[in-house]
Amino acid sequence: MDIKTLQADINQALDELNYGDHPKELYEPIRYIMSLGGKRMRPLLALLGYSLFESDYQKAMKAALAVEVFHNFTLVHDDIMDEAPLRRGKPTIHEKWNANTGILSGDVMLVQAYELLLDIDNQHLKRVIRKFNRCAAEVCEGQQLDMNFETRDQVEEAEYLDMIRLKTAVLLGYSLELGGIVANASEASTDLLNGFGVNVGVGFQLMDDLLDVYADAAKFGKQVGGDIIANKKTFLLINALKRAKGKTKESLEHWLSLTDFNKSEKVQAVTEIYNELEIKSLTETKMNQYFDTGLDQLAAIEAREDAKNLLRNFTVQLMKRDR
Repeated sequence: MDIKTLQADINQALDELNYGDHPKELYEPIRYIMSLGGKRMRPLLALLGYSLFESDYQKAMKAALAVEVFHNFTLVHDDIMDEAPLRRGKPTIHEKWNANTGILSGDVMLVQAYELLLDIDNQHLKRVIRKFNRCAAEVCEGQQLDMNFETRDQVEEAEYLDMIRLKTAVLLGYSLELGGIVANASEASTDLLNGFGVNVGVGFQLMDDLLDVYADAAKFGKQVGGDIIANKKTFLLINALKRAKGKTKESLEHWLSLTDFNKSEKVQAVTEIYNELEIKSLTETKMNQYFDTGLDQLAAIEAREDAKNLLRNFTVQLMKRDR
């Protein structure tokens, strides 16, 4: 078993899913968004979580597909809220069809996620559904907090970390925990799996914040400095505002106040402020604290050693993305 094999099996299973046919305007957008690819991180983590305890990972496939369908449902609705024109380089559903269709198709995707979870053994089903409901509500809470932050002048570091935990990390934790539950792992093990996923998930989001400013543009795959251009309240900006004094503070506030500006000039100026305030090393330290905590939790799980090494190595590779 290796990562590429798991990803290929996940993609094949997704291709074989039947969401429905009539009316086609409802179901075509679902097939479209699910065909756009992506890393398939969440179903992959569910299968890796299962494989820590059992080898026949196909038994966990429908549960794994459930978290991927749910994740894409959130993307469809997020894109509508953000008025985003593109998703993975292709037109978003509301651009290709319309917002109302996107809302309805997303709703059906949520229903489909529950349908896939119903394949789980009855002995685990109630626990799985309750945890899924909590996770789904937390993802929505994180999205609402993120929107709230857009209209606030000040956001505290702890608030930001909680927002990214909810919006991004809890679904990674649930995916791993789900795999463990389906494999009949102990509650202590599934709790550790959840904690591992949540902690590395927060670490990955902090890495994304960092890469947005400091990545090699050719490798990053999107515009470097996009968060700076949009005045997005990331870990970096929150801490820069807290640390800046005197002329540095005046300069940062000046760039944040402008509505008409040269994008590359703003990115360069704010990045120089970050460098002066040592924001990069501060972010890396916080990010690595989350990674270290997560890896310690993984190490504490009593599981099949080969599968544990596969999950650990996969995580460490993701932690080494260019930055």
